[in-house]
Amino acid sequence: QVQLVESGGGLVQAGGSLRLSCAASGRMFSDYAMAWFRQAPGKEREFVSVITWTSPGRSYYADAVKGRFTISRDNAKNTVYLQMNSLKPEDTAVYYCAAEFAPTMIRTTPNYAYWGQGTQVTVSS
Repeated sequence: QVQLVESGGGLVQAGGSLRLSCAASGRMFSDYAMAWFRQAPGKEREFVSVITWTSPGRSYYADAVKGRFTISRDNAKNTVYLQMNSLKPEDTAVYYCAAEFAPTMIRTTPNYAYWGQGTQVTVSS
């Protein structure tokens, strides 16, 4: 079992930055692929980024955030981060952290076993 708790959301002006954190409880954090998804009102949950469990971790991004967002993980702290720069109003959403134990493939669909409660990110124009 893994429990995930996101933090770091808030209100920011367009062009600003935020860093989201996702703290995981449980053992063997380094064996989990960690991902970020987001869901805007009236829209489906969409993939943002994922970092693999293999070492060194490889990262993948949705086209909409590529070049602006950076995912990273600190296995010693059981934490995954999402640094978000050059934020746009269309980045406004609830951001969710997700985890999957040692998947054999990169998953960009929301079929992860574990989810956090989400953190709100609002970007004003």
